[in-house]
Amino acid sequence: MEFNIKNTTADKQRAACTVIGVYESAQLSATGELLDSTSLGYLSEILATGDMQGKIGSTLLLHKVPLITSPRVLLVGLGKADEFNGKAFLTAVNAALSALNKLNISNAALYLTSEITTDQNQAWQLEQTVIAAHAQQYQPGKLKSNAHEKTHTLKKITLIISDKSLKSAEITISNASAIAKGMTLAQDLGNLPGNICTPSYLAEQAKSLAKTYPLKCEILDRKDMEKLGMGALLAVAQGSAEPPKFIILRHNGGNKNDQPIVLVGKGITFDSGGISIKPGAEMDEMKYDMCGAASVLGTLLAAAELKLALNVIGVIPASENLPDGMAVKPGDIVKSMAGLTIEILNTDAEGRLVLCDALTYVERFEPEVVIDVATLTGACVIALGQHASGLYSSSDELAAEITAAGTTSHDRAWRMPLWDDYQAQLDSNFADMGNIGGRAGGSITAACFLARFTKKYNWAHLDIAGTAWKSGKDKGSTGRPVPLLTHFLLGRVSKK
Repeated sequence: MEFNIKNTTADKQRAACTVIGVYESAQLSATGELLDSTSLGYLSEILATGDMQGKIGSTLLLHKVPLITSPRVLLVGLGKADEFNGKAFLTAVNAALSALNKLNISNAALYLTSEITTDQNQAWQLEQTVIAAHAQQYQPGKLKSNAHEKTHTLKKITLIISDKSLKSAEITISNASAIAKGMTLAQDLGNLPGNICTPSYLAEQAKSLAKTYPLKCEILDRKDMEKLGMGALLAVAQGSAEPPKFIILRHNGGNKNDQPIVLVGKGITFDSGGISIKPGAEMDEMKYDMCGAASVLGTLLAAAELKLALNVIGVIPASENLPDGMAVKPGDIVKSMAGLTIEILNTDAEGRLVLCDALTYVERFEPEVVIDVATLTGACVIALGQHASGLYSSSDELAAEITAAGTTSHDRAWRMPLWDDYQAQLDSNFADMGNIGGRAGGSITAACFLARFTKKYNWAHLDIAGTAWKSGKDKGSTGRPVPLLTHFLLGRVSKK
C-alpha cells in the first residue's frame, strides 16, 4: 500500500474516489461543503433525501457527482460534531476503508484525516489510518488453497492534512508503515499452526530477517543451553520431540558503547499445558503462545526499517510444551540458570520458566532496560479483558514511559501492582520458590516470579494474553504490541 500526503482542496484533487465526512443531522464537513458548492448543491440534495444522516460509521457511495473530478464520492458518517474524538475517528476510517476495498479502484483521496478530533492530533490520525489500511487488507488465511485469489485493487491512498507541515507528516507515515510491516510479520507468525511454526521455524525466520536487514542473529541449541545451566527452559522443552531454540537478534544502530535495549519474547510455539493439560475447547489457540516472540521479531523489523539510532537486542526462548513420557511433572524441582530452584506445581505455568532463564541470560548485555513480552496468564485476561495489556515494573519512570508509548500508538497497557506483599504466595516447602502462587492475583504473582530474576537491571513485563489475538469469527493475531514497543524505541531515540 502506497500513501501520499497532500494539503489540497477536494475540488482540485483527482482520485478514483474522494472520501469526505458527514456529521449527524446531515451536517457536511468543511470539505463536504466545498464539494457541495462546486456541485451546485448536489450533496445537499442527496442528504435531504435522508439516505445519509451522518451516523457514525455509515457510508453512502455517490457516482458522477456534477462538476466533481472524482468519478466517485464516498460519504462517511462521523457522528456528533462536538463528540468527534479518536474513537469516532477510528470507526469512521475503518468504515471508509472497508467500503473502498470493495470497489474496483486503485486509488482514493481520504479527507477524514483533515477533520479535527477532540482528543488526538493529526499525527495520530495519520498513523492510525495507515495501520488500519494495512489491517483491512491483511489476509490471515494464507494457507488456504485459494489464498492467491483474494486480492485488493486499492493500492494507493492520498491522505489530506489540514496544514502544510508535509515533512513531519511524511515522517509519521514512514514510521507508521514500518510499524504496519512489523505487525504483519507478527500476525503471520502468530497465525501459523504449531506444526509449521516450530522453535526451529522461528529461528529460521530470525536468520531470514538478518539476511534481509543489517541485523545480527545467533541461535543457541539444546547443548548450548545445557552448558549455560538453563534448567527451567529445558524442563519445559523435555516433553517435546521439537528441539528448543534460543534466539538472539541484534539491531546495532547506536554507538558501540551504548547500552542496549533488550526485548525478551516468550516463544512457546504450542502450549498443551503439559501434564497439567488444558481443556480441549479452544486449545488450537495455544499456537498463539508465541506471540511475544512474534512481536519482538516484528519490532526488530520495524527498528531496522526505520534505521533507529539505538542498540536493540531481541531475545527469544522458544520451545513447545507437550505431555509425553519425558515431560516434566507437577512436583518436580528444577534449577534455573540463576541457580535458584523451582518447584513446578503446574506445568501449564511454563512461560515464566522459559522467561526466567532468558532474563538471567540478558544480564551479560548490561542493558539500559529490559522489557519482556508474553502471553503469560489467563488471569490477565480476566483482569483487563482484551483492550489493554498488563504492565508491571518496579520503576515508576519506566512504567510511565511504556504507558505513554501505548497511549500514543493506541496499543494501550495498564499498570498493575508489583508489591512485595504478593511474593509470599510463591513460597515452597521444597525449593526456593513455586512456579505458581494460587488463583488469587495470578497475573501479579507471575510477574512477581519474573521479578526475582531481574534484580540487576531496569525491567518491565507486558502480559499480552488478552491482546495478542482475537477469538471467534475474527480469530487471528493482532500484531500487538509491535506499535507500543516501536513507539517506546522512537521515544528513546528522541531522548538521545
